[in-house]
Amino acid sequence: MIFGVPLSELLWLAVAIVIGGVITGLLAGLFGIGGGAVIVPVLYEVFRILDVPDVVRMQLCVGTSLAIIVPTTIQSYLAHRAKGLVVPGVLRLWTVPAVLGVGCGAAVAYVAPSAVFKVAFVVIAAFIATKFMFAGDRWNLGTDLPGPGVMRLYGFVIGLTSSLMGVSGGSLSNIGLTLYGKSIHQAVATSAGLGVPITIVGTLGYVLAGWHDRALLPPLSLGFVSLIGVAIMAPVSSFAAPYGARLAHRLSRRTLEIAFASFLLLISLRFLVSLFYG
Repeated sequence: MIFGVPLSELLWLAVAIVIGGVITGLLAGLFGIGGGAVIVPVLYEVFRILDVPDVVRMQLCVGTSLAIIVPTTIQSYLAHRAKGLVVPGVLRLWTVPAVLGVGCGAAVAYVAPSAVFKVAFVVIAAFIATKFMFAGDRWNLGTDLPGPGVMRLYGFVIGLTSSLMGVSGGSLSNIGLTLYGKSIHQAVATSAGLGVPITIVGTLGYVLAGWHDRALLPPLSLGFVSLIGVAIMAPVSSFAAPYGARLAHRLSRRTLEIAFASFLLLISLRFLVSLFYG
């Protein structure tokens, strides 16, 4: 028995986390996302079995997800940057507003119920998936990116929603850039870069946000970040990320868009079901 849970059960959970880490890394490289949409559901089941109270369970999943995907986003960004597809100037305009948005999201995590995080993910991801699945280029707003003011606003929104969803911001970054005529490959590469500051600042924010709930959290937790989850999943997902990036550059634009939309719809369905059945 470890922490009141049979060792055999913990071993199976560890295997599930390792598998989730592989999938997370591949998705990070393939779609320019940190993989939080995969990590959060896996950790939710892990912490449920470990009897983490429901009032802090989802926040712990989101915070731990952000911490886990820090090395993944770095690996993914470096792999995509080597291809020369990062859109010049976008990261410079988005980084500071995105960090401010992440800070606001962490503040919301201090008081918000778990349903807030689930609803945010379902609504935003379903919208993004619909765009990529059915609209194609018809939703484009122009061929050039907007001015600095609008771009900074986009950065703030991306940071805020990323902090609430436990993701690196790749989903919203992708749709924001493709709306202005950038290819999905350029969007993926740039999104990977923005994920680096989002995940680092988000992790620190969730550590602070959960500090007052330490009595409710499992052992080896720093606020809403589980060090056990980070230690197991982060190395695996980081190792797998470059392989996903290589695959992304071998696929056509339309294939990548459909795969990305299908991925978002499946994960949205998972969160929608969890709102009613836990």
